[in-house]
Amino acid sequence: MEHDTAHGLGTPTAGNASARSGIDGLDLGDDFGWALGVLLRAYRDRVQEAIGDFPHGPRGYETMAEVIRGTQPSQLALANHLGIDRTVMTYLVDDLETDGLVERRPNPADRRQRLVVATPRGREVIEGACSRVVAAQDLVLAGLDPAERETLRRLLITAAAGTGGDVDDPCEVADE
Repeated sequence: MEHDTAHGLGTPTAGNASARSGIDGLDLGDDFGWALGVLLRAYRDRVQEAIGDFPHGPRGYETMAEVIRGTQPSQLALANHLGIDRTVMTYLVDDLETDGLVERRPNPADRRQRLVVATPRGREVIEGACSRVVAAQDLVLAGLDPAERETLRRLLITAAAGTGGDVDDPCEVADE
């Protein structure tokens, strides 16, 4: 079995017929799960370094990014979209609010609901963190040229959107 020694990975070379064959010639396919796991761990580590002591780490950063995007206005919508348990989301938003990054406002369309809105300070903090996160992503994807990185990002977002995007049951989401 050939291995990708150029990258020091010691894993079967993608696309190599002998690397795909298992016992009795069974086609095992490419190890997509392994690749996703490696990238996810590298992403998590690099992003954690990039955002430092951001409240709730990468989860807090992703929550703030969604608040800024404005497509998931309520805590429940944020929780479902990000795959975070709704009770955990309450504590997360509480901490973001305590740090002056967001505020809860009554929803004019539904008085039972509170909108989660970024404060000017929150926008400033996320702007600085965003550039550091993009740089961290580029480090994770350093084996690709800039055009390939952009293509991969676009394809991953398209694939994620094709799954329905929102997760109603946080138990369906792998632990971080």
